[in-house]
Amino acid sequence: MKDEFERLSNAQKLMYIIENLRNLPDDIAEQAVDILIEARETEYAVVIAKDKGMIKKAIDILVNEGDYLWAALIAKNAGMAHESKRLYEDGLKFYIEMEMFGRAISAATALKYPQEEIDSLFMKGIEVESRNTDLAQNRAMLGNAMESLEIALLGREDEISKEIIDLIRAEKSRMAECKKNED
Repeated sequence: MKDEFERLSNAQKLMYIIENLRNLPDDIAEQAVDILIEARETEYAVVIAKDKGMIKKAIDILVNEGDYLWAALIAKNAGMAHESKRLYEDGLKFYIEMEMFGRAISAATALKYPQEEIDSLFMKGIEVESRNTDLAQNRAMLGNAMESLEIALLGREDEISKEIIDLIRAEKSRMAECKKNED
């Protein structure tokens, strides 16, 4: 099989690997992983590496991609508890530095951090996500959405539509009052 595989073009090799992902011959597995990495098909490369017993290679691929959570899980499932813990710890540091707090919370949870520390990460994530929020723009978008809904409901006589229109008008009035107080 290896000789036949070598005669294929790179595109044909890639297609063959993906089509035969779960039953790839062992003699081309390592080369297949390298081809997949080169083609930026890292998920496929990890699956083959893991399935063919190249656990260290699978972990290295994931760490290079910044996916410490999946790498730690593979290590854990391979009976490498110490390595899994190290990967979660490294991942936690990486995710905090990269401001990826959802992943940081997952790593902290896997490491069984106290709830207070996990809550702190959650609050930091909210702070980071809110940093670039333009409240004026958000208010304008809400105002436009309420205006569109009100227009869509005009002329409807059912009770729910009337209640929604009344709520929209009350909210628009409240928003105008808040804006006036800010100025």
